Amino acid sequence: MALMEKILFGVAKQWIAGDTINDALNAAQVSYKNGMSVIINKLGEYHTSKNIIENTISEYKTIMSSFRKWKVSGAISVKPTQIGLMKSKKECLANLEILIRAASQSQTFVWLDMESSDHTDETIQIYENLLARYERLGIAIQANLTRSEGDLADLLSIGGKIRLVKGAYRENTNVALKSKEKIDQNYLRLMKILFESGNEFGIATHDYTMISSAITLAKKHEKKFEFQMLRGIRDELKPDLIKKGFALSEYIPYGTNWLPYSIRRLKERKRNILLLGSSFFSQKMGT
Repeated sequence: MALMEKILFGVAKQWIAGDTINDALNAAQVSYKNGMSVIINKLGEYHTSKNIIENTISEYKTIMSSFRKWKVSGAISVKPTQIGLMKSKKECLANLEILIRAASQSQTFVWLDMESSDHTDETIQIYENLLARYERLGIAIQANLTRSEGDLADLLSIGGKIRLVKGAYRENTNVALKSKEKIDQNYLRLMKILFESGNEFGIATHDYTMISSAITLAKKHEKKFEFQMLRGIRDELKPDLIKKGFALSEYIPYGTNWLPYSIRRLKERKRNILLLGSSFFSQKMGT
């Protein structure tokens, strides 16, 4: 297992900035110099320890207050289960309110991550509660869940800001689409709805077909949106999108809890392994 972890870390370090806040902010500076904004996520989830939860909140607050000093344009992305949802929805909401107050001082955008479908209802309820008080707040919607079209309609009706993702969690067939073809079809359907009825949203994908479709939709619908991609993936494509005038944010995870996140990313799509391998060997070859 130690050997396997070592091999995985060799691949994972392509997208994970490092263990510390400074590692994340250093990576953010590189992204910003290359014309991109950043979304920083502290790795870790399903926390129940009061000390770990408080430390997570403290680190997010430090990151937000550091963006201006480090001269980067940044947002944070928070998982509800890392700030108290495993204890109660009330505690998670209270802790997210602490982060929102800090975000308002630095005018930082906050993304609320979507986790497994067990937490979808609570996450949406928390988001709806806070959106009424803080506009610079977004939420992820997963194209692999069959419920997502209805959720998207409800969220857009209240002015929700959406990050559209394919979904990385293992789900039951009674709540989720399983084939790549069906997930891709749903992603395209939801993306079309965003361009027709939404504004200020994120197209989070490394899939060139989805990216190409978004570019086509952007010609028909003048909307404020950005592409969002993981640090270290599709680096050959990012400069071209920026040159064409599209906004792009790099998603930068950091922290010592890199293993479960990395395994989930690799399981999410076989395509991710190919993309990572391509980026890894391109860097080794100096291209």
